Amino acid sequence: MKFRKKKTAAAKRLLALSAAFALACLIYSFIEPYMLKETATVIRDSDIPDAFAGKRIAFVSDFHLDAFSSPERIAQIVRRINAAGPDIIILGGDYVTDDKKYLKPCFEELARLEAPLGVYGVTGNHDSVADYGLTVRYMREAGIVPLENEARDIWIGGEKIRLGGVKTSYGKISDAEPATDGTRQNDFVILVSHNPDFAEDLRTDRIDLMLSGHTHGGQVTLFGLWAPYVPSGYGQKYLKKYQTVNGTPVLVSNGVGTSALPVRFFAQPEYDVITLEK
Repeated sequence: MKFRKKKTAAAKRLLALSAAFALACLIYSFIEPYMLKETATVIRDSDIPDAFAGKRIAFVSDFHLDAFSSPERIAQIVRRINAAGPDIIILGGDYVTDDKKYLKPCFEELARLEAPLGVYGVTGNHDSVADYGLTVRYMREAGIVPLENEARDIWIGGEKIRLGGVKTSYGKISDAEPATDGTRQNDFVILVSHNPDFAEDLRTDRIDLMLSGHTHGGQVTLFGLWAPYVPSGYGQKYLKKYQTVNGTPVLVSNGVGTSALPVRFFAQPEYDVITLEK
């Protein structure tokens, strides 16, 4: 009888501890979306021109302004990025979640981004749902150069790097040919694709670095080890921060916002600061 009572008491304690742990995890999941971090990465490549050695690129994706977020939150992110002092800023798309009414306030804040060599960006799948044309219009008005199946050469003196982007939608992703068109084998080329799945379709050795977002790092994960849902056709593969796919280095950012619910769990929001080294 005493043994049974002890067993029942132990079970109750375990149940209480489990409930407390679950509640703590739930509370934390609403806090983590505000735990923005800066992730530093060094890219070393012999194709990087001398003039660009030491230059820094800030890459930020997945703002997802919606009813769960606010323009003030975007403003805080902008201040953090500007304080990092990047030479180039690249935006990875998904500026809003689904409602076009949030596009204008989002880009009013993004217009305050500052980088001496320019601010560039692509759109994401959610921007196409909200209003693709309006997204691109507000990008231009905010001083952001859209890279929708387009490319730009960024020059310092007589040396350059190529920056290209692909247009993303819920359908097939467009091609990367504009990013590599006219480049030489020793040119340094960066490709921006909102969806990292595009790396699987690359059939060129001219891309030196691909930047993506979209997956949110899983957004809600099992302590960073596994996510029940990843918006990718390749399962958990693009939860990995940095890897080489078909010979192309691919960096995937967790992004700074949330989708569906304003929660994250062991998928901390981040923006990336990439230093180029010869």
